[in-house]
Amino acid sequence: MQEDAYDVIVLGAGPVGETLAGRTAEAGLRTVIVESELIGGECSYWACMPSKALLRPAAALAGARAVAGASQAVDGSLDAAAVFARRDGFTHHWKDDSQADWLGSVDVDLVRGHGRFTGPREVAVDTTDGTTRTLTARHAVAVCTGSRALVPNLPGVAEADPWTSRDATSAHEVPRRLAVVGGGVVGVEMATVYQTLGSRVTLLVRGEGLMPRMEPFAGELVAEALREAGADLRIGVSATSVRREAPGGPVTVKLDDGGEVVADEILFATGRAPRTADIGLETIGLEPGSWLEVDDTCRVTAMDDGWLYAVGDANHRALLTHQGKYQARIAGGVIGARARGAEKLETGPWGAHVATADSSAVPQVVFSLPEVAAVGLTAAEAERQGRRTKVVDYDLGQVAGASLFADGYRGRARMIVDLDRGHLIGVTFVGHGVGELLQSATVAVAGEVPVERLLHAVPAYPTMSEVWLWLLEAYRS
Repeated sequence: MQEDAYDVIVLGAGPVGETLAGRTAEAGLRTVIVESELIGGECSYWACMPSKALLRPAAALAGARAVAGASQAVDGSLDAAAVFARRDGFTHHWKDDSQADWLGSVDVDLVRGHGRFTGPREVAVDTTDGTTRTLTARHAVAVCTGSRALVPNLPGVAEADPWTSRDATSAHEVPRRLAVVGGGVVGVEMATVYQTLGSRVTLLVRGEGLMPRMEPFAGELVAEALREAGADLRIGVSATSVRREAPGGPVTVKLDDGGEVVADEILFATGRAPRTADIGLETIGLEPGSWLEVDDTCRVTAMDDGWLYAVGDANHRALLTHQGKYQARIAGGVIGARARGAEKLETGPWGAHVATADSSAVPQVVFSLPEVAAVGLTAAEAERQGRRTKVVDYDLGQVAGASLFADGYRGRARMIVDLDRGHLIGVTFVGHGVGELLQSATVAVAGEVPVERLLHAVPAYPTMSEVWLWLLEAYRS
């Protein structure tokens, strides 16, 4: 058994683990990263990149069809094989050579295999070459193992061999009929992909509407567009059982309203669970399979002597790649500062080294048709917090830049102003192309820019960003 001592051990080489390892190596700490699958993680091969590569052709086609002159040039439907081939290019055909090269370039050691804690600051790795290596950490171990798709324990599910998000984003064939269970972001995006690729999509939603954590009008506009595209939306129903009579045969989904859906494949997009069940948490006094609660430096609060960090999905603060990388930059700086013996953490490019944006200014884009882009609180969340607010809505179709973007443009914008503090605490846009409006909203929310100053941030005419002018004018009225 080979033993190695490092300053920092990172479990998981997804975008979060890579970012953190890069920061600690930059701080002069000897760093090793452990990965059992592909370097680059879920986002690079089964989530962000392949899903957006699959969605982009649909958006481009919809955009062309929405502009007179261009629409006359559009003939036919998407070429599924070409869409999949383009997606494969973005995933590097599920090979991680370039990612491994990057780790080497920043002086981070890589151990391929499955790592498990065997005690405080100690990780044993069953490597891919059949050996076992024991790694010890002088300063910190960071759990960056991410999350996995959660499939409900319904009768017949295991035998039905359902799709999860990984199957949906890596498929090379379009099922004639696809049942999607779940009305969150993954369910909506994958329903959009396969509807535009030619599947007959049935979307089964347990709650009252799509994307319940966002403003209600966002889910309503997306649902309307999916129905117009031909998808069958069943709202307020739950799957009670699944049956596939033979491998490769059709799937029958029984519903709690007495109905059923027959499809060729079924995708469960019903949430995420932490990938912490098999990393030896029990050896350090923590519960296997649990989310790891952390403070604002991403240090695990249940570990008294402060050597354990959980960054990204594993801490359940904000299950988004960009937020995980943000946390990794914070945690990497914290580990470096503490390794140098710093008593205070107020210095450095990341301010006080605390991940405050995880609660107040989380941006997210849903790449549906139309897109949804949001940051900060919804109106309902602000009300639950007891905030005194003014909610301002505006029809995006009335903005000159939007009407130029697409004929008959449909969309909506909302901003929420905290009246006591005088700045924005939430913004939501719905419409084609609104993802590119989000960073300005994020700056306004994260920076707590006074509304009076925003009035002097003049938007260029004629762009969609002119919606800011009309939102602010409406606020003043």
